Amino acid sequence: MKYFVTLPSGREHVVDLVEDADGRLKVTVDGEVVRADLVGRTAGGRGASGRDASTVLIDGHAIELWIEGAPPKVGVIADGRRFFADVESERMRIRAAGKPTGGGEGVVRSPMPGRVVRVMAGLGAEVEAGAPVVVVEAMKMENELVATRAGKILKVHVAAGATVEGGAALIEIG
Repeated sequence: MKYFVTLPSGREHVVDLVEDADGRLKVTVDGEVVRADLVGRTAGGRGASGRDASTVLIDGHAIELWIEGAPPKVGVIADGRRFFADVESERMRIRAAGKPTGGGEGVVRSPMPGRVVRVMAGLGAEVEAGAPVVVVEAMKMENELVATRAGKILKVHVAAGATVEGGAALIEIG
């Protein structure tokens, strides 16, 4: 499963976790494989954070992680520093992309790389905010993406069967 981890500095890291046949995790951070081992899980507030936590060794550095507040906040203690990171899974991003954003920028974008299954609104069509306009298949799931605002379809950048990158503009609404 792929996660997007945003640190307090605003820098985002892509973390990919894959479990092998033996139950071990292969961890990749920004495309580089790192050694990661789950050391333990505390219960009843025994972690340094004072909360239930998991301790992970990443390339020999002990990092304590705990959930804080509403997802996607994760507390982190690393090298004696305590901070919070925002963690979003690919699925969370897909769900967020499927919701209208009020005023919106007028561009429907693919939340991740995938294949366009169908375009549901053609050039010149009038759409309401939240109306489905395109379906993109990613991670073996079909994701219905919606109009970011009400308006007229000004451009359709894709057709069914097209392969798209994450963040690619699919449809423009004016």
